[in-house]
Amino acid sequence: MSGVWLDPAELKRDKPHEECGVVGVYAHPEAANLVYLSLYALQHRGQEGAGIVSFDGTEFHAERDTGLVPDIFNQARLDGLPGPMAIGHNRYSTAGGSGLKNVQPLLANSSLGTIAMGHNGNLTNFEALRERLEQEGAIFQSTMDSEVIIHLIARSREHTVQRRIIDALCQVRGGFSIVFMTRDHLFGVRDPHGFRPLSLGRLKGGGWVLASETCAFDLIGAEFVRDVQPGELVTINAEGISSCSPFPISPGAFCIFEYIYFSRVDSTLSGHAVWSVRKNQGRQLAIEQPADADLVIPVPDSGIATAMGYAEASGLPYEMGLIRNHYVGRTFIEPQNSIRHFGVRIKLNPIRELIEGKRVVVVDDSIVRGTTSRKIVEVVRRAGAREVHMRIGSPPIVSPCFYGIDTPTREELIGANKSVDEILAYLTADSLGYLSPEGLLKASPKVGGGYCTACFTEQYPVNVTFERPRQTGLF
Repeated sequence: MSGVWLDPAELKRDKPHEECGVVGVYAHPEAANLVYLSLYALQHRGQEGAGIVSFDGTEFHAERDTGLVPDIFNQARLDGLPGPMAIGHNRYSTAGGSGLKNVQPLLANSSLGTIAMGHNGNLTNFEALRERLEQEGAIFQSTMDSEVIIHLIARSREHTVQRRIIDALCQVRGGFSIVFMTRDHLFGVRDPHGFRPLSLGRLKGGGWVLASETCAFDLIGAEFVRDVQPGELVTINAEGISSCSPFPISPGAFCIFEYIYFSRVDSTLSGHAVWSVRKNQGRQLAIEQPADADLVIPVPDSGIATAMGYAEASGLPYEMGLIRNHYVGRTFIEPQNSIRHFGVRIKLNPIRELIEGKRVVVVDDSIVRGTTSRKIVEVVRRAGAREVHMRIGSPPIVSPCFYGIDTPTREELIGANKSVDEILAYLTADSLGYLSPEGLLKASPKVGGGYCTACFTEQYPVNVTFERPRQTGLF
């Protein structure tokens, strides 16, 4: 048998994970349905749970559950979300943070009325804020950092919801892209550094939509208008759209991993197609890390565009030499333990006819722990490859993220604890080459203010006050 079985849990552990996608729809008779479709398009940003809150002009309605979007929202649930305005949230979490109580959007009452919120990102001063609020008498209903924002809004002495949102967000630190909904307003806001993306679109017929990525617009037929800028608060109501930039000006720090891995390749970020950026990163990788080989194959799916760029720049043939089974069904009920994992494993299978006897370049986007990469080398060798050369479209990950990405601790990051030669020995490949930090920036588009590259450089743009990464919806 030439394939290698990879447990989905192992695949999760061996890739960085963005947690959360957010969406908001204003002035559409089927707002919840459009939010549902948008969440479906943003499923890659969070697979642990999802929720939608709508407003019908009189009442708020909420549906939340754990699981995937199409498994949560059947027609009956969508019918229970009437109204022309709705927001939604996809959630990613790790062990310790799962559970319905942590599924967003959050819905809370205040002296100025009900407010709903969906948050993508991570608050680095969450623990200090929560401790202060609890000492002041606040009672928390969840264990996620996002709830701190709701409490800060409720306790603000400002006289409008917009001013209360600004007051609350001026007190938090870290990364956030958030959608808020009240009885008559939809708000979208990004932190002053712009860690996480958020885009504005126009619906046919005059409505508006906010979403983490533009791929959501494509599915619902919305026209991309522009990105919400770092530190910008967009307000949408019956009078139209207004904008302000109420936060102190900060150095830009857009997460470069959005281009490397997180965002869907059919999305556009800061005016640049993700697919084209990844191909360009692959071209730069070929310049920096050439290989004397016969064939280039990607690790599907995240390595495909990078591998195409590598093949193009190197003049080597490109082939889909590894086939991934995307379907993961429910666990089969088996009478014996011998095949108890049958239904929950994913198989990467090589096409032997393409690989056998060849010197193969295997291109992936990143290496986190290295366990999956080691198995991929094994499966390519077992398919008859004469040589296996690993090429990685990003630098070694040496630091955990504190701004909304689920990365392991420093002790678990192979790039933080082993040299490239030691990683090569662990992978058992014939060679290993990473894209350099300088090459990554050269191959990536210029964005206002620059990028956050802390996971590669240990240079954090916002101070962190705890040792472990804290992810939205986890703690």
